[in-house]
Amino acid sequence: AMAATRTVMRAVRVFEFGGPEVLKLQTDVLVPVPKENQVLIKVHACGVNPVETYIRSGTYARKPALPYTPGSDVSGVIEDVGEHVTAFKKGDRVFTLETVSGGYAEYAVAAANRVFPLPDKLDFRQGAALGVPYFTAYRALFQKGCAKAGESVLVHGASGGVGLAACQIARACGLKVLGTAGTEEGMNVILRNGAHHAFNHRDPNYIERIKECTGPGGVDIIIEMLSNVNLDADLQLLACAGRVMVVGCRGRIEINPRDTMSKESSIIGVSLFLATEEERQECATALLDGIEAGWLKPTVGLEYPLEKVSKAHEDIICSSGARGKMVLLL
Repeated sequence: AMAATRTVMRAVRVFEFGGPEVLKLQTDVLVPVPKENQVLIKVHACGVNPVETYIRSGTYARKPALPYTPGSDVSGVIEDVGEHVTAFKKGDRVFTLETVSGGYAEYAVAAANRVFPLPDKLDFRQGAALGVPYFTAYRALFQKGCAKAGESVLVHGASGGVGLAACQIARACGLKVLGTAGTEEGMNVILRNGAHHAFNHRDPNYIERIKECTGPGGVDIIIEMLSNVNLDADLQLLACAGRVMVVGCRGRIEINPRDTMSKESSIIGVSLFLATEEERQECATALLDGIEAGWLKPTVGLEYPLEKVSKAHEDIICSSGARGKMVLLL
């Protein structure tokens, strides 16, 4: 006889906001059921993003209702589809941009329009590194940053998931790519992933080195992962009409607005959550084309089993330097 369909699963649950210790792995969570225009995915891997630690701590603008399961970037196989879903069927390999039920789990429900086919060229670990990082990088560069071939881009904090995605995309689209990282290994990773030049942001003179590299013109676009530390210095590095794309921030910073006047530069916030359906589809098309062409290859960094989720949340904020996208393996 066929085994009955599973009704319970392992999933991480958060019952109160706080530190990494509030992430509780439970073994008796009900497997969610897809409603209309939703799919159920058997999760093979799930990406870990800094924003998930901010949400967990309760300090982020968006607070989910408790209890909840974190996680948005999953990759896996379609297990079931809800009514009106025609784009996917059971057995399809997919990756998601976000989930309805939470990705740190053996099964996750997602809206069908947030799910995309995972090409055979990529494994599930790489699939879990696609969603938030690559869509954010594409949005920062083109939809908000209006990047053009021939321009220069500085990716500040380039060795993490979004940073490496930005390096690959910018290089493939004809930009001159500069990147910073905090370790020798991180610098090597970004050079392997499209950067023309790498700088160690722990070097006290690294800003001067970037200026030497760009010449008096400055840099056209900065993709900024830690704006609460770097924004003031970023404004000194920009070319005329340059723009800083604020992708990540962990607090406040003081700047002199006059620095934007002298070059008519812009500081632009980037939020993937505000993308329209058309913008998401534009991102997906560009990225799937990149996978097909062979230049889009996610670099997976640290990997953790679901049992070590608290350690993953600790490491993504406190570790000395990223080397690719952090993933949970199921």
